[in-house]
Amino acid sequence: VQLQASGGGLVQAGGSLRLSCAASGRILSINIMGWYRQAPGKQREVVAVISSGGSTNYVDSVKGRFTISRDNAKNTVYLQMNSLKPEDTAVYYCNYIGRDGINYWGKGTQVTVSS
Repeated sequence: VQLQASGGGLVQAGGSLRLSCAASGRILSINIMGWYRQAPGKQREVVAVISSGGSTNYVDSVKGRFTISRDNAKNTVYLQMNSLKPEDTAVYYCNYIGRDGINYWGKGTQVTVSS
């Protein structure tokens, strides 16, 4: 499975960005896709995940500001990020886990929020 992420960039605090991640290859019908992030000097953390059935989970710090969604026909997951804060600055990584339990990561995309 290959993951191609896009949509990062520089935005002012309070602004919005939308990340996209397209999966290709051997995509299993049952899977979980999500977004993780890693800020400088910090461990990678989960931001939001969504199952192939549409169930979602978010880290508390982004609830009410970020929305994860997916288009199963396109094998694409999105992360709409609103009301961005400087502490959201990080490299964001797309993740895919199939029913076989194998974990795949995309190359990160930088999100920088200026104050």
